[in-house]
Amino acid sequence: MTRGWLVVILAGAATLAIKAAGPLLLGGRALPPRLLAVLRLLAPALFAALVVTQGFARGRGVTVDARAGGLLVAAAGAWLRAPAIAVLVGAAAVTAALRFFLQ
Repeated sequence: MTRGWLVVILAGAATLAIKAAGPLLLGGRALPPRLLAVLRLLAPALFAALVVTQGFARGRGVTVDARAGGLLVAAAGAWLRAPAIAVLVGAAAVTAALRFFLQ
């Protein structure tokens, strides 16, 4: 078995354990309000970290390139509450155009 498959299997097992831990540990009880407040902030924080990492990282460094233009278009489209497909197509088109003209 390769190292890659071992990582996939371990990640799957960890995900399953994490998902099962909540119902097993709580047993139908409500979460404490303080923990619930933290959990509500967790998803947006992880999403922001993913966006920044994918938008500005190149290898081990930070760079501003065509992806930043697409990210700005996507952020503007989301802020204007445009349809998701329009945001996606607009961001991809701007990124592609910037890559074409800047390289």
